[in-house]
Amino acid sequence: MAANLYMSDSSDSNKSSSNDKSLPDRSLNRSQRLAEQERRRKDADNPLVVAVKYFSDVKAGTPLKGNDVVERNLVVVELAAYSKGLPPEAISVMLEFTMSLRMGTSLCARVLKCLIPATVVPQDAVVRAIGWLGVSKIPTSTQVLFIKWVLTVFDMIDAKDQLRAIYGFIFSYVTDENLCPYICHLLYLLTSKQNVRVFRVRKLLDLQTKLGQQPFLLHLLSLYKVFCPELVTLSVPSRMRSGFRNHNSPWKSALALIQKKNRASLDPTGGVTLTFKDQSNPRKRKHRHLELPELSCGVHTEPQTELSSRMELIPVAQLRTFPELLENMHRIELPAQMGSLLSTSVALHYLDFVQEESALLRLNLWLGYALQEEFLLCRDGGASQNSDEARHFLDRLLMANQFLQEGFTSTEMFLYKFLTVWDGFLMRPQILGLISNISVVPSHKIGILLFEPLKQIYFTSSLFFKCGLLECLNNMLRNWLIWHSVYALEDDMDISVNSHTSIFMTLSGFKDSVFQLVQFVGHLATVGLQVESSHMLLLNFVLEFYMTVCDMYLQYGLPLIMMPPPGVFYPALLATDPVNVDGLAHIMYKYKVNLAFAKTQEKITESLRISRQTFNDFNLYIVDMVNALWNGKMLLGVNVKLKEGLLKSNKVPDWSKSFDLLHHPAFMGYAVDFHRKHWPHRRDMDLNSIKQTKLWDWYLKYLFSQGYKGLERFAQTNTNWQLQLRSHEDDSSVTEA
Repeated sequence: MAANLYMSDSSDSNKSSSNDKSLPDRSLNRSQRLAEQERRRKDADNPLVVAVKYFSDVKAGTPLKGNDVVERNLVVVELAAYSKGLPPEAISVMLEFTMSLRMGTSLCARVLKCLIPATVVPQDAVVRAIGWLGVSKIPTSTQVLFIKWVLTVFDMIDAKDQLRAIYGFIFSYVTDENLCPYICHLLYLLTSKQNVRVFRVRKLLDLQTKLGQQPFLLHLLSLYKVFCPELVTLSVPSRMRSGFRNHNSPWKSALALIQKKNRASLDPTGGVTLTFKDQSNPRKRKHRHLELPELSCGVHTEPQTELSSRMELIPVAQLRTFPELLENMHRIELPAQMGSLLSTSVALHYLDFVQEESALLRLNLWLGYALQEEFLLCRDGGASQNSDEARHFLDRLLMANQFLQEGFTSTEMFLYKFLTVWDGFLMRPQILGLISNISVVPSHKIGILLFEPLKQIYFTSSLFFKCGLLECLNNMLRNWLIWHSVYALEDDMDISVNSHTSIFMTLSGFKDSVFQLVQFVGHLATVGLQVESSHMLLLNFVLEFYMTVCDMYLQYGLPLIMMPPPGVFYPALLATDPVNVDGLAHIMYKYKVNLAFAKTQEKITESLRISRQTFNDFNLYIVDMVNALWNGKMLLGVNVKLKEGLLKSNKVPDWSKSFDLLHHPAFMGYAVDFHRKHWPHRRDMDLNSIKQTKLWDWYLKYLFSQGYKGLERFAQTNTNWQLQLRSHEDDSSVTEA
């Protein structure tokens, strides 16, 4: 009995304890039930939820004519879509409604146009809608509009694995001539190496035979060739125009406005608010593509440590440091929107190190689309593009070019077109920076693509633009020479123009391009100095360019030496500021070093031949410079002839000695200062008295001590000044002893 009593007591205690434990659970369930009831009440009051539920429950075959309920609910969906976007559930329901043709084809276009996502687009909804293409008798116009919508919201689809799984089903629609351009674009975004098959390559080649060399087919074939070059034997042009047309879809402006509203709601303290006008003409829409997309990884939200243990590929968005990139280089998953790679240095490192060209092909496609849409297809010629948004976009693109130390092909193609309509003022620093990163242009195209438009802008622009353009061309020449010295092959026969492409140019072709560039700048400099009255700022930029030219052989290994034209040499020799004269002296010193080394190498290397005219021009320049600055015999060479009678008739005193180092306008101040220090008590000043042997050498030493190292090196290599100075020093030491 005691045992029974104990058992009953224990059971009672267990029941009481279990009841005590169930109290929190029951209270939690009650809270959940209350929350669910509150949510249902709010949903019942939300007109969008009611409207979406109607389209979810509507039966197939429901008549449209005279159905006011359909019109009322569709208006509710449209208002919500254009004001704040549709949630993912609404996107799924409305897409299923329109693609299944429950109420015919009349509402298809209208429903598709209001499918503006607020956040993301469910992947399974897109896959089901693509499946309806093969089931329902959807009109061709609706099919085209649907594929355009998929392309527009492609970056907002929460995942791409199911879409890649039905790659073959999507490819089957490439034979439809109406859908082919858009299907090729979608396939371009979905293609990976395992999708490239022989039968698909043959199908695309057959279509090219039927339709001609369409850009959208060429771009898809070029991507196939990157992944499997052994399957695609077609020669793809290295420079192609934009392969996929800029679809003027009805979702772009509304989608951009909603995204900005969402960002403003997330950051209520933030910044500038941009307004968008509802304009039907797409050429009036500005800066819709100039925002760099955020680098995201779709639905993958797990930390990298957990993700790397379960997945083969790692999204580049999850890499934060350079060591992480190196560890996972073979497992990188590129983002859907390649423009986002420009926003992070880790992604740029990947672009710099990657061996395959697929990433650059996709990035060039995005860049070409954005640049052409926003800077070329403008009714006002781009006059209103001077905004912070456009400037930030070009600055970011320029930073990427400088990081990679080369430009993008699509950027170069854009510049060739943009220069023909550029006024020289719009985004000047950014445009000149992009021009300086243009890769080597073949000599037979460089005139039409670059020289003609730049020449027209140069001769009609201000002094500061002339200086900026000369600096830009100097940077371009330096980049070309660096490419030559880095990517030249061992046999010095071929060089790679771009490290990321397979474009090669012969050494003679490269020399022709450099020759034309230097000759073009010489023409610009000569005429520019005449127009601007030999302005010392312009002259300084001209001499900076020839500072690069004079050392092309020794510093960059290019067997080409070109002398500056007389229209550059003599204005620099007669300049009124000492800096430019000293710069000219340094340039002539470097020319002598390069020519002396080239002359010794001519006996060893038969392929190296420097023109005799180059040596003749150099000798004439040296004679004129030494005679003018040291000997007081102005311009006795054959380059420039002055009639003595003309100078005497104009009463020019001592004209032949007016430009020596004592009377030269650039150095007369130093001569006067030296005279006062040597003869402090003399009232009359005679600068010619400094020409005494010892005083002249002391004056030269004093002048060179002011920082004019170019003149000093020129004097050491082209005059006997150093020998005379040493003999005077020896005489003074003997006298002191």
